[in-house]
Amino acid sequence: MTKIFAYSIRKDEEPYLKEWAKNHPEVEVDYTADLLTPDTAAKAAGADGVVVYQQLDYTPETLNALADEGITKMSLRNVGVDNIDMATAKARGFEITNVPVYSPNAIAEHAAIQTARILRQTKVLDAKIAAGDLRWAPTIGREVRDQTIGVVGTGHIGQVYMQIMEGFGAKVIAYDVFHDPKLEAAGYYVDSLDDIYRQADVISLHVPALESTIKMINDETIAKMKDDAVLVNVSRGALVDTDAVIRALDSSKLFGFVMDTYENEVGIFNEDWRGKEFPDARLKDLIDRPNVLVTPHTAFYTTHAVRNMVVLAFDNNLALVKGEQPASPVEVK
Repeated sequence: MTKIFAYSIRKDEEPYLKEWAKNHPEVEVDYTADLLTPDTAAKAAGADGVVVYQQLDYTPETLNALADEGITKMSLRNVGVDNIDMATAKARGFEITNVPVYSPNAIAEHAAIQTARILRQTKVLDAKIAAGDLRWAPTIGREVRDQTIGVVGTGHIGQVYMQIMEGFGAKVIAYDVFHDPKLEAAGYYVDSLDDIYRQADVISLHVPALESTIKMINDETIAKMKDDAVLVNVSRGALVDTDAVIRALDSSKLFGFVMDTYENEVGIFNEDWRGKEFPDARLKDLIDRPNVLVTPHTAFYTTHAVRNMVVLAFDNNLALVKGEQPASPVEVK
């Protein structure tokens, strides 16, 4: 009987795992809440494939431990593969899949909601109201329709964000190394990132963390932005030089910052720090600022998205095990 073992299954994922298992009685499904590590690889002993999701690196030690159990078919429940040691994966003959599109709307909606909240200063207003201060001034908002929205990256998520912003009535411009033919025909693209920085009131990042994009937002690029710009990052923490953003917030160059991803988030996000010493003073400073909206990498976190991540990952893994073509293979190189 075919067996698939899943790692780091959360309580909110269990119903969808059990739904998939019920629909595939020919497959034995087992799982753990533990992350995949060299020490936990043995939990999958006897399985034909594994389904995984974690922020930790898939190190050579981890991959070798899994391969030593005879398991080289691995399906990620997420998009990113930059934490996989590909040299080891290739050497040990791994076949890998991911879920590149589980719900663009979840992430784009979050970015749009947070953008509007920054512009309308809802965090400041909420604090005032909670304290009993019901005066209007000086907490005046900006209408979304009055903004020029600069979208960097026009993949699935970026395009949904563009649609939502246009629904507000905003002017939308975009930049991407790869042009979508429909967007190009509609005239959305500008010629360079400098055009985005110069023209946009809101700059929203929707690109992966690549050598060319890491710390693309820095002192130099922020200096090119309009005064009182809003920066939105729901993609990867590594895209942003956090210290440069803090300097821009301190100088009021930036009006606000939306942050769902953080360059040092592993081990901090998705943990309960109540009653404990917070481990990152810089992050705490950002959380406490009235014009910064921090969420702990939860833009994706909706019932719709979580179900897709589980179901599509298991579909992929079963295809690998059966020797069939999975829906979204990852090139191992």
